[in-house]
Amino acid sequence: MMGSRYLHALVVLWLVLPLAGCGYSLAGRGSFLPASIKVIGVPLFKNSTNVFELERRVTDKVRSELIGRGKYKVETTAQGVDAVLLGEITAVTIAPATFNAQNQATRYVLTLTANIEFKTLSDNKVLWSNPAMTFSENYDVSSTATASDAAAFLGNDLNALERLATEFARSIVSSILEAF
Repeated sequence: MMGSRYLHALVVLWLVLPLAGCGYSLAGRGSFLPASIKVIGVPLFKNSTNVFELERRVTDKVRSELIGRGKYKVETTAQGVDAVLLGEITAVTIAPATFNAQNQATRYVLTLTANIEFKTLSDNKVLWSNPAMTFSENYDVSSTATASDAAAFLGNDLNALERLATEFARSIVSSILEAF
């Protein structure tokens, strides 16, 4: 009896021990970037939309998200860095998603599209890119609000703009660092 327990414990230990160093890490904290990348440049994104200061808000949120990951120094220029993250916001659209009994929109879907490229400067190698990265978010509106275009909607609802910029930045950084 004692020998079978010992044998059972030994088999379990033999099966579990190889898993101890298998490389698991907390979700959202991994990075598949080359070890040579220590400093990342994130210059101001280009804004090809009519939404005022969208590029500043998104760029600031991307920088903050990279800094929050704790592994990289983030600069505001593309000079003197190991890699650079370039972005152009190409479109922001808004579309009604749900309606009330009076056929008025009560929820909108706001969609941001951007061309994103992340590359090393030493050899100009593109590590990750997405020419049409898209992020959508739903927003509830009051019964008196109307939204004819995204610029008007975001100009009136700064919280929506902040949430959109924050979530889009998280999406970009996760895509780059976690190689999804």
